[in-house]
Amino acid sequence: MHAKRIVLPQLDALLGQCDDSDQSNSSLQCEIEKSAQQLLGELLRSSTTLAVAESLTGGRLADAFVCVPGASAVFLGSAVTYASAAKARILGVDAELLASNGAVDPAVAVQMARGASRIFRSDFAIATTGVAGPGVAEGKPAGTVYVGVKTPVREMYWQGQLTGDRSYVRNVTVLVGLRALMAELQGNSKFSE
Repeated sequence: MHAKRIVLPQLDALLGQCDDSDQSNSSLQCEIEKSAQQLLGELLRSSTTLAVAESLTGGRLADAFVCVPGASAVFLGSAVTYASAAKARILGVDAELLASNGAVDPAVAVQMARGASRIFRSDFAIATTGVAGPGVAEGKPAGTVYVGVKTPVREMYWQGQLTGDRSYVRNVTVLVGLRALMAELQGNSKFSE
C-alpha cells in the first residue's frame, strides 16, 4: 500500500493564529479535547476501533482519548516507542529504514501506524514521530513532525515544520493526528500531488 501525503487546510488556518504562548497552548488543549471527543463519537457510530503509536508525543495522544468517558468502547491501546529499537522490535518498523532515514521520517510514521493497527487489531491507527526540540535530532531541525494514519483502505501521512517550544510542538502534533483521521472518516481528506 502506497502512503499519500494528507493536507489539512483548516488546521493550517488555526495554527496561523497560534504561537507557543500559554494562551495558545490552552486554546490548543481545548481543540484537542473537542477533537478527541468528536473522533471517538464518530468511531463509536461506525462500530470501528482505534490504536495509536507514539514517539514524539510520548503518550499525549492516548491521553487525549482516555480523558473522554467511554473511550474504551473504541480505543484499544497505545504503544509509546521512543527509541528506534523499540519501534523496530514492538511495532515492526523496518530496521534498515530506521538505520538509513532515522526515526523522523514519513515512512516510519506510516509503518508505526501499521504496527499499532496490527498489534491491537484495530480498524484505524495514528502514529507520531518528530523532533520536539529544542535542538536538532538525526540532522532534522526542531519542529519537524510526521503523523502516520492507517485506515482499512489506505495509509497516509502529514508532515510539518512547526515553530515553538516542546510542549507546543507536541500539542500541535496530537491535534494533527486527531484532525487527520477525522478528515478521513468524514470523507474530507485532501492529498498533495
